[in-house]
Amino acid sequence: MNNSVIGLDIAKNIFHMYTFVENKPKKKKLKRAELLAFFANYPVSLIGIEACGGAHHWARELIKLGHEVILLNTRYVKSFVVGNKNDFNDAAGIFDAVTRPNKRTVMIKTIEQQDIQLVHKVRQGLVGKRTALVNQIRGLLSERGIIISQGINQVREQLPLILEDAENDLTVMAREVFAEQYEKFAALDKEVKAQDRRISALCNSNALSRRFLDVPGVGPMTASIVASDIGNGKGYLSSRDYAASLGVVPGQHSSGGKQVYLGISKRGNRYIRTLLIHGARAVLKNCHKKKDKLSLWLQALIERRGFNKAAVALANKNARILWAMATRDKEYDACLV
Repeated sequence: MNNSVIGLDIAKNIFHMYTFVENKPKKKKLKRAELLAFFANYPVSLIGIEACGGAHHWARELIKLGHEVILLNTRYVKSFVVGNKNDFNDAAGIFDAVTRPNKRTVMIKTIEQQDIQLVHKVRQGLVGKRTALVNQIRGLLSERGIIISQGINQVREQLPLILEDAENDLTVMAREVFAEQYEKFAALDKEVKAQDRRISALCNSNALSRRFLDVPGVGPMTASIVASDIGNGKGYLSSRDYAASLGVVPGQHSSGGKQVYLGISKRGNRYIRTLLIHGARAVLKNCHKKKDKLSLWLQALIERRGFNKAAVALANKNARILWAMATRDKEYDACLV
């Protein structure tokens, strides 16, 4: 057994290591403060880590010490864990998984890539809070017999008018509460717009994301998050592999030599998949006015398969185009689409 291979199960405070020394399994617990000092004096090794919280940080630090680090897909690792779940069994599963030739890996993110993802996650949280607040406002108003149509813009427009309307059944206290809720809504709106501006600035400051903006259906949001996710594209063997990592390829349930394809798998990064599909829908809504090669293909696809399937097909195509642009370091060429 190769004693230069290590399975490392990371956590907040206690880390568990599993390896083989002289054909015997070796297990060791390490405190967070001890980890880097231990591996600084350890022979150069291949270290497998499950891609979870903090994994990219530890991978970068261990690489600085001269080790080779591979981050493994969590679903892939799960199938190698034998027996009941505990930290040492998890580390042993990681050890087994990292030694396989066809392992499912995750690219190690740089600090710059994580900065972009940080802003997107903060924005996601703000949007989630705003959506919850809007739904609460609409629900509470409906209890008073006042209905606001679905949509954030409807709340922006109608709630101030409702507060000013002296003829409805809102009490003085209810008006005060709803006015406070509207102030919170306006504050969240302002914070979301601030993050939008930050994302646009990050997009324009990154050479790869700037090139991505030329792809139809890709705006600053999609361009920046894909640039942070894909890097140089070398973590994927092909464009289909990248599209599969986003869940925009058909799932399979094949057996006995019979190929059975299902709907899209919806695996992987849900956030990027959603942005790609929303961008594709925007392109589809205006394609009937155009006569270029892409628009004609989309028109025929909509007629043959319907609007939603055409949107997913374009999202799939865009994912493959973005991978090709990142891997080959090329500009977008509409003539090749």
